[in-house]
Amino acid sequence: MKRQEQPSAVELRRARSIWGKLGAAKFKQLRRLVENHHMSVVNGDVKYLEQSWYVTHSGLLALAERKGCAGIKVMPVKEFCDAAGNRWVFKAVVYKSRASKGFVGYGDADPSNVSPHVHGAEMRVAETRAVNRALRKAYGIGLCSAEELGYVAPPSPRTAPTGKGTVHSSSNGNGTGNGQPRLRDRLSLLIRQHQLDSAAVKLFAAEFCGTHELREASREMVESFINHLAEWASKDRDGLLCKLNSYAAPAEVRS
Repeated sequence: MKRQEQPSAVELRRARSIWGKLGAAKFKQLRRLVENHHMSVVNGDVKYLEQSWYVTHSGLLALAERKGCAGIKVMPVKEFCDAAGNRWVFKAVVYKSRASKGFVGYGDADPSNVSPHVHGAEMRVAETRAVNRALRKAYGIGLCSAEELGYVAPPSPRTAPTGKGTVHSSSNGNGTGNGQPRLRDRLSLLIRQHQLDSAAVKLFAAEFCGTHELREASREMVESFINHLAEWASKDRDGLLCKLNSYAAPAEVRS
């Protein structure tokens, strides 16, 4: 009799067929999502973007249904909304059970951080982002959701004529190529989401990357810092704020 394949093996094989060889660390992270939260690559619960895993809105809703979520309350934060400028901020509260006090998440959207394809729908995008953040907190998902990503238009590829056609340039590997604008966008989004001091974050990032300025860091180091910052902000924002406050002193005082 043929042995039935484990669900996690099916999901991992599907991931390899879509994204190829991602490395042991990335597949270990995906395996945890599949086994601990029953996330499905086949059903589109997770995505691999810019060398990082992201959960999706549909995946989070499916997780909430499996866990017996009692309800989700969503409301606009009126003092931060500007209908004329299509700027919206929503607050979402997820109740895991009828006795739950609720898990809160906020989401914002405006024309600068959504795709041009959904301009005019910023209110719905902000609502979705708020729900995603609340669900991630409620069910212990440390990864950012795909819908929370801001939007940056892809840069026009530089070309050089050759005798055999056109050569397109790509990232130069030091963090200033095609991939870097999206990393900066992710960092800006994290700063907005968690209301962090951008100047302090940049100083922290430079120290983390071992460079004098953030722009001197490699793309890999910047990505590592962003993942570190996202996880810290999600799990212990107060601790992160204390860390960032240490950069608030005048530059001549710091060693």
